[in-house]
Amino acid sequence: MRIWVNGALREPADAVVSALDRGFTVGDGVFETVKVVGGRTFALERHLDRLERSARALGLPRPDRELVRAACAEVLAGDPLPLGRLRITCTSGPAPLGPVRDQDDDPAGATLVVAAAATEPRPDTAAVVTVPWTRNEHSAIAGIKATSYAENVVALARAHEYGADEAILGNTAGRLCEGTGSNVFVVLDGRLLTPPLSSGCLAGITRALTLQWSDAEEEDLPLSVLQDAEEVFLTGSLRDIQAVSRIDERDLPGAPGPVTARVMAVFAERAAADPEPGPARPDPGADPAGAEP
Repeated sequence: MRIWVNGALREPADAVVSALDRGFTVGDGVFETVKVVGGRTFALERHLDRLERSARALGLPRPDRELVRAACAEVLAGDPLPLGRLRITCTSGPAPLGPVRDQDDDPAGATLVVAAAATEPRPDTAAVVTVPWTRNEHSAIAGIKATSYAENVVALARAHEYGADEAILGNTAGRLCEGTGSNVFVVLDGRLLTPPLSSGCLAGITRALTLQWSDAEEEDLPLSVLQDAEEVFLTGSLRDIQAVSRIDERDLPGAPGPVTARVMAVFAERAAADPEPGPARPDPGADPAGAEP
């Protein structure tokens, strides 16, 4: 494994950043996780679009897109993974201790790290649990892929305690929002639905492609819909489309169901045919900082 840090490839033991880096001290950073198949990235340009939007929303310097692309290429050239994850992390860089960002900081002082690692294929099904914590859809970082990830770590740990693979969160209004690292789709009365970005969920890359490549629609949904839905599936960059076989104490026998299986097949076919899929249809209700590409 080799890691690119601020301009150079390094071995893992030498891939270090400052102990005063604000990504470490206060979580002042953004990141993307990109799927790698056969040594090639999938939907990298969409991920870079979102990386830029996330940085803008946090007031971080705009990542140098060409530099990020070059760093990704260097990392993968040294280890062309059959299946892997590529992690791109941008922070505001080293600064004195404390939460106040120096507005005079030089953008050149920002930190950029790109790392890749092999991963195993996700199973076709997953068990999920709902957790008592909520997403704040009014938060300054709602829908932003920020390095401030402790909330997700805690929720996912709760899921694992209950023998589940993912935790699902509602928002402060009691509406369905998202998983810790996934978006959620449900089949209700034959309709394929997913929460809108206004719920506070991340503008997922796979979510956007699923909306583009299927008849799925956005709809504001209560969290309780998980107990009524005929089918449920998760989407994410490393899981693609993953059927839900259990929600809390409720089993969904036969998962993946017919709608989920159809979407899985279409997604697999389209993704294999085009590693850089074109732009998604616009979401008129999306905030510009969190809008899908």
